[in-house]
Amino acid sequence: MKLRIESVALDSLMLRLFDAIDEANMPWLMAAAERLHGRFGAQLIDLVPSYTTLLLHYDCRQLSEAQACAWVHEALTDLQPQPMAAQGQRHELPVWYHPSVGPDLSRLAQRAGCSTEQVITRHCSRDYPVFTLGFAPGFGYMGLVDPSIAAPRLATPRQRVPQGSVGIAERQTAVYPLPSPGGWNLLGRCPLALFDREREGYSLLKPGDRVRFVAIDRTEFVRLGGDPSPMEADA
Repeated sequence: MKLRIESVALDSLMLRLFDAIDEANMPWLMAAAERLHGRFGAQLIDLVPSYTTLLLHYDCRQLSEAQACAWVHEALTDLQPQPMAAQGQRHELPVWYHPSVGPDLSRLAQRAGCSTEQVITRHCSRDYPVFTLGFAPGFGYMGLVDPSIAAPRLATPRQRVPQGSVGIAERQTAVYPLPSPGGWNLLGRCPLALFDREREGYSLLKPGDRVRFVAIDRTEFVRLGGDPSPMEADA
């Protein structure tokens, strides 16, 4: 970890801890977030983690930028990564992998030179850390998928991707929490609600959580409340 501090607003600092996206970054980022929460206390307005950075928003009525920078250095001195038990929650997300709801599944198998069953197995073979939330409420950017099933975003995004769609873009994977446009390669659909206004914090996933996808059949998908409607032809 190599800390660099950049001023991005009158009341915000960008803390760059790493140069490249890596699953091993997350324990360090979560440990840094915990230290910063403890040091800034009520003077901390928000702290937004991402792949390699933390955006720190502080109360500029109480702290100068110089003071905020000093507190950052103080908080992160001798930082150690969080042990696995101290990190976020582990979620198992059921997915119905099928061409009717995952129209890019067969194409990804051809690209990887394997069967669709092998694509599914590889997608379900590991825990994925949630790097950050963005794009849409509850949309968690996760990774990194097996390199053999990585694929670039679609050249032309779909106008409408159904809620619960599970996709891959490069080595990232995600679940669309709400219907929206999107250009990720779709493999299947998850029946669970990832964003709920009645849930505390709204989003099921949080940065630092870990996700394992679990393959289910259509019957179980419907039983869990999933919508099995096929993708629209022009989507």
